[in-house]
Amino acid sequence: MLRQIIHINEEDCNGCGICADACHEGAIDIIDGKAKLMREDFCDGFGDCLPECPTGAITFEEREAPAYDQEAVERAKAEKSAPAQPQGRPFAGCPGSMPMDFTRERRDAAPAQSQAPAAKPVSRLMQWPVQIQLLPVQAPFYDGARLLIAADCTAYAYANFHEDFMKDRVTLIGCPKLDFVDYAEKLTQIIAQNDIKSVTIVRMDVPCCGGLQMAAQNALQASGKFIPWQVVTVNRDGSLVED
Repeated sequence: MLRQIIHINEEDCNGCGICADACHEGAIDIIDGKAKLMREDFCDGFGDCLPECPTGAITFEEREAPAYDQEAVERAKAEKSAPAQPQGRPFAGCPGSMPMDFTRERRDAAPAQSQAPAAKPVSRLMQWPVQIQLLPVQAPFYDGARLLIAADCTAYAYANFHEDFMKDRVTLIGCPKLDFVDYAEKLTQIIAQNDIKSVTIVRMDVPCCGGLQMAAQNALQASGKFIPWQVVTVNRDGSLVED
């Protein structure tokens, strides 16, 4: 059918991912650093993504396209939204994603040795799981926590990631380019429903990481709380981007 639908100029697109977050239907994704209209039948033609594009890469056009399929959109949203774990019931999901609270003090309580050789690196992971999609909305380890919301590549690029970022923080990781979900909703719930003291966002210096930063910032705003937060950007060579 002939109808109004969006058009993405890939030459102007910087891959920031803002349009993908703004598209409530999930019609847009970031592929190889560029925004793509993945499902024409998911695009309602209303253009919520247009005013969000900082480079003006998105416009309207009238052309032959499948009709907007509201039912398919709702089914896709339902599939992406995992049901919350009921409070007070035994864990019934994948055993590998069962929440665990690690006690760092117990692990680090070994007696210090004077004039010992260089210490073996110690894991600073405070909890399990760490993937945003697998983490519960509520858990004891969130109580009074400092959150680290990090792109998963950052731990491979930055050598001292555990000591400089993970230590004394609850770690949440994800990749907006590979995970076909909007993190903002779940991050909003985590921040709103728990006593979170601060948020540190660590991202790579690549455009697709903008989606993770935007989701975290949107979650902070939507939570209705005033919480100290900061963004740290890691270069692909492992150095930090200086302000």
